[in-house]
Amino acid sequence: MSPAGRDEPLPGRQVALVDLLDRLLAGGVVITGDIVLSVADIDLVRISLRALVTSVGPGVRGGEQP
Repeated sequence: MSPAGRDEPLPGRQVALVDLLDRLLAGGVVITGDIVLSVADIDLVRISLRALVTSVGPGVRGGEQP
């Protein structure tokens, strides 16, 4: 394979943003991040952020079969 061949896009189908979001939310997405406030190379505040984003299906009432 030549180095020039790596720059070519891979053939594939286009995916709509709605379809991509549906796939991500069906399986769930975890978003993490860290924020550090520092002055003169001294860390004053450190915040760790974590979020789980997923879809929620309809609930099942007690005793009923889905």
